[in-house]
Amino acid sequence: MHTVTANNSRTIKGLSLLSLLELDGDVIHDLLQEAEALKKAPVETSLSGKTLAMIFEKSSTRTRVSFEAGMLQLGGHALFLSSRDLQLGRGESIEDTAKVLSAYADAILIRTFEHKKAEELAFHSNVPVINGLTDQFHPCQALADLLTIKELKGTFKGKKAAYMGDGNNVAHSLMIACAKMGMDFALASPEGYGADEAIIKNAQKTACHSGAKLVFTNSPEEAAAEADIIYSDVWTSMGQEEEVLNRLKAFEGFQVNEALMKNAKPDAHFLHCLPAHRGEEVTAAVIDGPNSAVFQQAENRLHVQKALLKMILA
Repeated sequence: MHTVTANNSRTIKGLSLLSLLELDGDVIHDLLQEAEALKKAPVETSLSGKTLAMIFEKSSTRTRVSFEAGMLQLGGHALFLSSRDLQLGRGESIEDTAKVLSAYADAILIRTFEHKKAEELAFHSNVPVINGLTDQFHPCQALADLLTIKELKGTFKGKKAAYMGDGNNVAHSLMIACAKMGMDFALASPEGYGADEAIIKNAQKTACHSGAKLVFTNSPEEAAAEADIIYSDVWTSMGQEEEVLNRLKAFEGFQVNEALMKNAKPDAHFLHCLPAHRGEEVTAAVIDGPNSAVFQQAENRLHVQKALLKMILA
């Protein structure tokens, strides 16, 4: 049985990662340093003979390719397992799946809908479980965000990230990441589309220790004021397709465009977890403009995930 507990040491070897709530700032700092080193020297053999089983119940580009390529570059091997490939699709329980995969692989990645499914998998697994995305959290994306911000701004203290849009898994993880690193964070969402209150409370407790300031508002202009980073995501995530018309109406006024960017600092950068819908949550002028770092950010998924795998398995 592989349980997940908060980590207060400088090592995460053998531990699962279901959200960034489980990591302290020092561990994240070490992980980013490792990612920087791997970005400079990408190929090594530290995970030779290791196998990562990857369960995908949601489609993916960046998560699948970055983990698969990352395991290869570290000397290991990754197995892509869609829900159609596994007996989960025929009713096998998460518990049985966890026990079987634990006997075959050194770690398990899951990309799914309900966060409880990832928690149950980790509880019954004998090997570490990594959250590749759930409806509540996207920790691997937030680690890539942090690496990108560090590369762009050099530091987290005294900097501000402003997120425009749905208080979803990406917003949750970015909020926690900023709170862990002492970086100010502002979330602008329409009424009824804010972040989960329990997750906000957890992030605020962390922010009290790190010195970060968290702001929640219905005004994009207020959130963007003097920001160093402006961040957006799609307004309709996977599994919400039936809500698309209501969401398009609710999020009017939350588009990241050149006018909104003028509220931020002159050297502010735009980030987006991708895929993006140009003309909806962001204009082409912003995402394809000189202050956009979305492809640097996407590349950094590879480097932080390799660092994470190495720290957990090597």
